[in-house]
Amino acid sequence: METMDDRFNREIDVQTGYRTKALLCMPIKDASGDVVGVAQVINKQGDQCFTPADEKIFSSYLQFCGIGLRNAQLYEKSQLEVKRNQVLLDLARMIFEEQSTIEHMVFRILTHMQSLIQCQRVQILLVHEASKGSFSRVFDFEANDLSGDDGDTRTSPFESRFPINIGITGYVATTGETVNICNAYEDDRFDPSVDDGLNFRHKTILCMAIKNSLSQIIGVIQLINKFDELTFTKNDENFVEAFAIFCGMGIHNTHMYEKAIIAMAKQSVTLEVLSYHASATIDDAYRLRQLKVPSSAFFKLYDFKFDDLTLDDDHTLKACIRMFLDLDLVERFHIEYEVLCRWLLSVKKNYRNVTYHNWRHAFNVTQMMFAILTSTQWWKIFGEIECLGLIIACLCHDLDHRGTNNSFQIKASSPLAQLYSTSTMEHHHFDQCLMIINSPGNQILSNMSSEDYSRVIRVLEDAILSTDLAVYFRKRGAFLELVKPNTEMSVWQTEEPRSLLRAMSMTVCDLSAITKPWEIEKRVADLVTSEFFEQGDMERQELKITPIDIMNREKEDQLPMMQVGFIDSICIPIYEAFASLSDKLMPLIEGVLENKQHWIELAQTAKEVYANNNNTSESNNNNHCKEHEEANDAEVKSSTAGSPTI
Repeated sequence: METMDDRFNREIDVQTGYRTKALLCMPIKDASGDVVGVAQVINKQGDQCFTPADEKIFSSYLQFCGIGLRNAQLYEKSQLEVKRNQVLLDLARMIFEEQSTIEHMVFRILTHMQSLIQCQRVQILLVHEASKGSFSRVFDFEANDLSGDDGDTRTSPFESRFPINIGITGYVATTGETVNICNAYEDDRFDPSVDDGLNFRHKTILCMAIKNSLSQIIGVIQLINKFDELTFTKNDENFVEAFAIFCGMGIHNTHMYEKAIIAMAKQSVTLEVLSYHASATIDDAYRLRQLKVPSSAFFKLYDFKFDDLTLDDDHTLKACIRMFLDLDLVERFHIEYEVLCRWLLSVKKNYRNVTYHNWRHAFNVTQMMFAILTSTQWWKIFGEIECLGLIIACLCHDLDHRGTNNSFQIKASSPLAQLYSTSTMEHHHFDQCLMIINSPGNQILSNMSSEDYSRVIRVLEDAILSTDLAVYFRKRGAFLELVKPNTEMSVWQTEEPRSLLRAMSMTVCDLSAITKPWEIEKRVADLVTSEFFEQGDMERQELKITPIDIMNREKEDQLPMMQVGFIDSICIPIYEAFASLSDKLMPLIEGVLENKQHWIELAQTAKEVYANNNNTSESNNNNHCKEHEEANDAEVKSSTAGSPTI
């Protein structure tokens, strides 16, 4: 092109002092044909014009230039993406590896963001939970914040240093829409007064919502004045959007972490208060300590037919002390006598006043365990540590029982059921046991070695959880496989079989009322039935469901037969197995079989009463029908007698 061309701007030559004679200008295109630039050559040597041949050569050259430029752009873009991905990975690692304060989390987010999309100022505004249009906290970061004296040591951002342009941030917080402004003063949502009196002027703004995993807006991130007078690009928006996702996760997780810390602190205080109120008083412990403790023979603790009916509460506590003394647990484990007294009182205090699963039941279970250990000499098999664990487990196995079973907890979606999906109440009993045993003044295991302590706790947990009949059914098969004619007692020397024996012993003691003389068994069965009916009533009234037969007050006449089924399926197999292990335990299975016969007789009586009632009802119905027919006949005769003859 010669300089006489109208498209040439002569002012350029005037300004540069250069004389343009000939000019060849061509687009630089990439492989797709898109223009990525323009190249021009000026003043061919020899003062000649550029020829078609020159154009062809230049065009061929520019093809390579286009490829090179596109590759360079792609490389720069990939490098930028690598850097941005690295920042996102660093942020993700920080979020998932480190749970600290919200201030520290936000500070890390702000510094990461400013280092990547360089701008004068970055702000994070946390939305107020109660009022979505306002902010509870405002964190800000400026480009020169880390260059100050405390830049290297700072771990938290500044707060509320600068005015908030609420028109923009409030809009984003309420709508969730992204705002990208090239000139703040030309946008109606911007309030110019935020710059008044400050050596700062808003120019470009990029504002975006921060959301949690539920897509709820929890904050706003705002970038102000990109460096080099540039505007925020679509690429910047995409990155900030990705960054905001991680920000939302980090802020949400930190909020949850802080709430968990507060909840744990509250729980700690609650447990401390609960421990104080759950613990018996020193005065009560001192009073019990002063009481004389009669012998086991006096209490008949060795007797399988033991009945607690004649004992008051003080006698039950003294009987427990006697069991600890006779098993040599106090001396062997250096249990302070007053601590033992206070612990027993605390255990008793933490049984609720429910119909059956109360302190008296726990005491009777413990007495049966004591009678079995001493009569069979199994305390030699278990050893002192396991005997201690079993006795404590028996006393604590129903702590804080509410008079309802595991099934009820699950049906009612109780907090306990949310804590433990299996053996719900048994886990709670064990937790209560640990709470008491670790409460000041109740630490009966405090003088044990750490190894012995750990062993007792393992035995204790396993024993209490084994009182869940679901666990009993799961373990019974393996236990019965071990119990064969002429089984050597040496088989119980290894841990796994002995663990099964401990678990089955807990069930045998827990159900031991079924082995007692009929008057005791019937009295206890009435208590159990009453508690079951109370649960059934709650299920009907509160949960709006029909209770199972054994808890259904309307099926009371079927209870004797259900009791027979319970004895056959649950009791007889385990008591027969125990009798085969030791002749000393024959009275237990004999008691079970005698009581089964009593229940069969009651079932037969109930059946006869039911039949008689049906016969009486049918007879009454027949008599009623006969009377009704006679009355109708009388009416007919009366009507006929009074009618005129034809």
